[in-house]
Amino acid sequence: MDNSTTVWVIVAIVAVLLLALLAWFLLRRSRAAKEKRREAQREEAAELRREAERDRIGVQEREASAAKLDAEARLAQAEADRKAAEAARLQQEAHERTAKVGESRAELDERLRRADELDPGPERTPEHRADAPPDAHDDDRVDRDGRHRA
Repeated sequence: MDNSTTVWVIVAIVAVLLLALLAWFLLRRSRAAKEKRREAQREEAAELRREAERDRIGVQEREASAAKLDAEARLAQAEADRKAAEAARLQQEAHERTAKVGESRAELDERLRRADELDPGPERTPEHRADAPPDAHDDDRVDRDGRHRA
């Protein structure tokens, strides 16, 4: 082997060593960069988790407030339904009483009409009818002794 071949072999070995060293250095640098990115991502994730925890408490408070408002609305609706049912019941009762009063009024009018048929005396005027207002002729009222009241 001559000197020039030996030099070329040494140069080649040094070049391969330099390339291997460069590859190792780049690989290490790449791993360090990846680790640095992972650490930054971990820190960002931790910060997001902290923010989410703070926000979670606010969301839970708003959920509780919404649930309370919903319960109040349901209670108010139930109360309104109860009052509507009570109003319907009272209205029905009023209609029934009105019908009964109408029947009683018709029966009373019929009895008075029959009495007028039996005794149509001159003192029987429409003011004496059951449907006449009580103060139609205050001056015609008579007390128990048969005397006119003023």
